[in-house]
Amino acid sequence: MIAWWTQGTPDGRRAIVAAGLGWMLDAFDVTLFALVLPAIRRDLGLSAATGGLLGSVALISAAAGGVVFGWISDRFGRTRALMLSVLLYSVFTAACGLAGTFAQFVACRILLGLGMGGEWASGAALVSETWAAEHRGKALALMQSGWAIGYGLAAAVNYVVQPAFGWRAVFFVGILPAALTIWVRRNVREPDIWHRAVRSGSRPRIGQLFAPGLASLTLVLTAMNACTLFGWWSFNLWLPSYLQEPVSRGGLGLQILSSSTLIVVMQVGMWFGYVTFGYVSDRVGRKRTYVTYLIAAAVLLLAYVSVHAPVALLVLGPLVAFFATGYYSGFGAVTAEIFPTAIRGTAQGFTYNVGRLVSAAAPFTVGTLAQTRGFATALSISSIAFLAAAVLWIWIPETRGRQLT
Repeated sequence: MIAWWTQGTPDGRRAIVAAGLGWMLDAFDVTLFALVLPAIRRDLGLSAATGGLLGSVALISAAAGGVVFGWISDRFGRTRALMLSVLLYSVFTAACGLAGTFAQFVACRILLGLGMGGEWASGAALVSETWAAEHRGKALALMQSGWAIGYGLAAAVNYVVQPAFGWRAVFFVGILPAALTIWVRRNVREPDIWHRAVRSGSRPRIGQLFAPGLASLTLVLTAMNACTLFGWWSFNLWLPSYLQEPVSRGGLGLQILSSSTLIVVMQVGMWFGYVTFGYVSDRVGRKRTYVTYLIAAAVLLLAYVSVHAPVALLVLGPLVAFFATGYYSGFGAVTAEIFPTAIRGTAQGFTYNVGRLVSAAAPFTVGTLAQTRGFATALSISSIAFLAAAVLWIWIPETRGRQLT
């Protein structure tokens, strides 16, 4: 790792730090909701389907935010879009702690979703444009690995804060990421390739994504990402509930300490999955690595929801997380290597977040199925989504080694 890191420029290394921290804190904020969802449902008297609806509205909002912030990053700069998105989701995560009604909670989730959706598109474009082709996969993988750290950090904060101060205090901690915007403003500059695109007079338009030669790729990338996001959200948003719900209601009946421990341990596998994907995809190609991860994820996830012993869950958890999330490291590289600089942020925001819009049905679908079939059966639909994503790679070209234009 040290060799390729030292070969990068100071701007490239700072870009990874900025985007990686932003993504880590994005994960921290959004994961807090999943971890306190059981307590929110009890306090507000929400059904599983209604609780899933809270998750879905944030994903719908994130889809809109991702498209808008992708365009902002092309028009006004990667760092400006990154700072604004981080500030938005930090403020409204904290505001969730003040929500007293279901309607207020929905409003806060919508507003934080706008920022949550925008961070990835701007951060991925920033990193893609500051690293050479032979190291781009590893750079984006290191950025993406911040999600695992943020997820694990949220589980640790929830374990410490919720038992002592309640679920509202957990959300108040979410304001801390806002401090990142100060560092980004002072230390991270826009990529040279973005400046050249602006000087050339290029103006981003969503319609350019559907120009001849790009339209089919835009559609299939969006569909592939929709399947992966559906699989990820349907499993991860409901995982804490699955572990904690009583056996009579389709869960495993574990205590907060036991479930939090299992989730934290999973993040170890998730982090290695992210980082390993970058190394492997830079060597053997994006397509082969992506398909391998997705098929393995489908098989391992079915195994995970079929066992009940805590020891088995402890062993399988990191493996599931390794494959069922590690593939995300490749999406930023693939889209960056397909689309030109003038619309790169717009393309990443559109393909990622319209896919997220489709995946917004996942939390509600799983919540609804869980009420009639139990969580194990409901969570199994994630495997189908991962397999569908693997099939869609038939129409996506290999992009490893492409120079950005």
